[in-house]
Amino acid sequence: MKEFLPTIFQAAAVPNPGRDAPDALTQKVNTVLGIAAWGGTAAGVAGVLITGAMMALSMKRGEASEHMSRLGMVLGGCVLVATAGPLISFVFA
Repeated sequence: MKEFLPTIFQAAAVPNPGRDAPDALTQKVNTVLGIAAWGGTAAGVAGVLITGAMMALSMKRGEASEHMSRLGMVLGGCVLVATAGPLISFVFA
C-alpha cells in the first residue's frame, strides 16, 4: 500500500527552532507582562469593589437589580487574569 502513495503525502522532518530570545528583549517583555498582570489584578479588585458598592446602594434604595450576574462576570475576569500566565506556561513549556 505504501508504494502507491505519491511523494507529496510522505512525511517530512518538521523544523524545531530554538527558543533563545535576546536577554534585553526578554527583560522588556517580562516588564510589560508584569505591568499588564498588575493592571488586570487592580481592575479585578476595583470591579469587585464597585459591584459591591452598587449592590449596597441598590439594597438601601430597595431596588431590585441583577448585580450577581455582574459580580459573576467580574469574578470570571479575575480567574482569567489569574490563570493566564500558568496556562500559557503549561501550553508552551
